[in-house]
Amino acid sequence: MNEQVVKRVVIAGGGTAGWVAAAALVKQLGPLIEITLVESDEIGTVGVGESTIPTSRTFHQLLGIDEQAFMRATQATFKLGISFENWGQVGDRYIHSFGEIGRRSTWMADFHHFWMEARAQGFGGSLADYCFELQASDAGKFAKAEGQDINYAYHLDATLYARFLRGLAEPAGVKRVEGKIAQVLQDPQTGFITALVLESGVNIEGDLFLDCTGFRALLIEKTLHTGYEDWTRYLTTNSAFAVQTRSTGPAIPLTRAIAHGTGWRWRIPLQHRVGNGIVFCSEFMSDEDARAKLLNEIEGEVLTEPRLIRYQTGARKKVWNKNCVALGLASGFIEPLESTSIHLVKVAVTRLIQEFPFGGCQEAIANRFNDQSRHEIEGIRDFITLHYHLTRRDDSPFWDRCRTMEIPDSLAQRMALFRDEAYAYQEANDLFRVDSWVQVLLGQGLAPTSYHRLAKMMNSEELRKALAALKSNIGNAVARMPSHQEFLARYCPAGDA
Repeated sequence: MNEQVVKRVVIAGGGTAGWVAAAALVKQLGPLIEITLVESDEIGTVGVGESTIPTSRTFHQLLGIDEQAFMRATQATFKLGISFENWGQVGDRYIHSFGEIGRRSTWMADFHHFWMEARAQGFGGSLADYCFELQASDAGKFAKAEGQDINYAYHLDATLYARFLRGLAEPAGVKRVEGKIAQVLQDPQTGFITALVLESGVNIEGDLFLDCTGFRALLIEKTLHTGYEDWTRYLTTNSAFAVQTRSTGPAIPLTRAIAHGTGWRWRIPLQHRVGNGIVFCSEFMSDEDARAKLLNEIEGEVLTEPRLIRYQTGARKKVWNKNCVALGLASGFIEPLESTSIHLVKVAVTRLIQEFPFGGCQEAIANRFNDQSRHEIEGIRDFITLHYHLTRRDDSPFWDRCRTMEIPDSLAQRMALFRDEAYAYQEANDLFRVDSWVQVLLGQGLAPTSYHRLAKMMNSEELRKALAALKSNIGNAVARMPSHQEFLARYCPAGDA
């Protein structure tokens, strides 16, 4: 066997992306590689990625993380979905939950087709009646019990999360170097990065470099000039203010995404506080007006000064270029509407572990990595674009633009398939499942004109009984659950750190 060509891994930047990478790499590949993470306490992080999706649980299992210890350390709460308010039109509300709608069966059609057949016959109620996680979240309930399958994610304090992961990574062998990067050295023949030069004069040499420098993209863009594909024609917001407030009531197991005239605002309940923010397009709203609107509409005592964040939605043309892999904000940015930022870091690190270039950073492996990453982020782009484009709001120039804008062909095809046949699908490397597409497409107001007639194979009485039993079982299960706040107090009390 050839001697390893790639052994020294250098992570440029800390924060969530850097410490996620460090913790995962040292856990999975520890004895095979040397990991050095360079960060400066003087450089702040964005630190507002406080909402996750269920893939974080799988990632934590990969790292052997104790859930209760993690939740105490990060002041985390449980999350069952997102409450979308005022998106289809002002006054609308629907929940995109993490649950399965209905029940899987041997039938060759998804559950919502049977529900549509029931509706055509005059019964069936709301599709929301048939999702356990949706009903639990709407009732503010949560529980984990043996034999009870519940699909959930977390709300967490991003700063505390990075600190928690650092506490796992350093004792396992990750070397942290304090300092600002002053220069990036490259091989004059290949252009590969060879070392980071710190302001102190220290050289950090490596074979593979991970760019976790956030929007600065110090390695992938400022050094390697990789290029960036701008997606603001689809996702036009470009600014956000974030602020923390004191809790005013029990934490609910939902992120709230509340649309306003030029964007939306979020509310994320943690154990010790609430994370708030407003997302807007600077073309339609000034910074001053956005800041005032946020402070006007939030609840609870303000704990921090509102922080302005500028961004440009889009993706790096390559996330793996030469011997550099960009993670997190350095790789691109899809706004936080569906809480995908931390997921993209984790899935990229997992992919890197699976495809680690021990034999050298060859073009074939980089191309494979880039193809997979591009497919995934384009799918997320389409899903989030759907929320803006599929709206009946006509109360502002911002929503007029969203409603009438150009959309990707891939999204137009999905919308047409659902409109004409109620058909939704999930491809390999797609993050969002059929149930997610169905919940958002219906929630935003797209009513299919037809559906799969296989649903007629179940006679009316069988269908009525099956739906009634499913609704009753879900309702009874939710009724027996404690409130989310009660469960948190028992499972990971805030004072028990």
